[in-house]
Amino acid sequence: MWERIVSLIIKEIRAVWRDPKSRTMLILPPMIQLVLFSFAATLEVKNVDIAVLNRDAGGHSIELIQRVAGAKDLVREVLLTHSESEAGDALAAQQVIAVMRFPPEFSRQIDAGRPAEVDLMLDGRRSNAAQILEGYVNDIVDQYASDLRGRGGTKQAVLAPRAFFNPNLESSWNTVPSLTAILTMLVGLVVTGLSVARERELGTFEQLLVSPARPGEIIVGKTVPGLVIGLAEGSLIIAFARFVFGIPLTGSVPLLYLAMAVYLAAVIGVGLFISSVVATQQQAMLGAFTFVAPAMLLSGFATPIANMPDWLQPVTLVDPARYFLIIIKGVFLKDMPAVEVLGEIWPMGLIAAFTLSAASWLFRRRLQ
Repeated sequence: MWERIVSLIIKEIRAVWRDPKSRTMLILPPMIQLVLFSFAATLEVKNVDIAVLNRDAGGHSIELIQRVAGAKDLVREVLLTHSESEAGDALAAQQVIAVMRFPPEFSRQIDAGRPAEVDLMLDGRRSNAAQILEGYVNDIVDQYASDLRGRGGTKQAVLAPRAFFNPNLESSWNTVPSLTAILTMLVGLVVTGLSVARERELGTFEQLLVSPARPGEIIVGKTVPGLVIGLAEGSLIIAFARFVFGIPLTGSVPLLYLAMAVYLAAVIGVGLFISSVVATQQQAMLGAFTFVAPAMLLSGFATPIANMPDWLQPVTLVDPARYFLIIIKGVFLKDMPAVEVLGEIWPMGLIAAFTLSAASWLFRRRLQ
């Protein structure tokens, strides 16, 4: 039995590697996505342009403008405007993302010890970037107000924020490890999804049926190659995160690979199910991408699950990527304890048991 299974595994890996299209699909797209997601998919706001409408003749507004303009990696250019219409036009034309407007009495109010307001008009079409920029500018204004109170000798409470697990709040520390879940899912689906469909297109599926291999052995022979290739792809992404981006890997590597293997088993079950249903490789690819899109959205990769509607959150419980994302970020950034890792692995194990059983049942039924 084991000799037949090993022969099937070797045959499947060779079939994938010898096909130029399959080989290119397994190597080139994941590498391109890895680079694009790592460097382009960032929640940080950098090098933005803002406009200033300064109706104040005092020094406080000038100093505050200089502080905003000198914010490291935040502001690329400050556009000085001279009227409300000019500032509004710059915002409407998306030349800037925000407009700071200083009223005529701004410096006088500060010198008199009274509250002074500075208006910040934001481009709501870029809501996420606008909110983040608002927080940055608010921090700069608060720091300036704190400095003014300090010059007057007034004692004050000072907030000293500290970020745990990601001290510099680098968005890549969140994005790059998460790509392990997304890209290994894609690879696992593609390898297994094309498997049976390729056999049908090449006319070798009937030969496989009359071989001494049993249906269960054929299922194992189709599953293991996807698992091996997926683990290799995941290892490459982990190495990329560790040695290119310098993201610390603080947790247990064996536990991480155990979780990855269970996660891939769940994904491969879906791929085999798709492969057993469709007749061509093109249909298999469409089926794989039809599954990947909602699975990625429901995993919490793009938006937190807690922010989703109440009726949608239970649906995420059947998404294996939801659990693996928690594990991959926990093992990378906070040395996630083994008990917590295993607590996220067992739901993936249940999903894997269901998907592989469903794929095996459908595969056996198609053989009858």
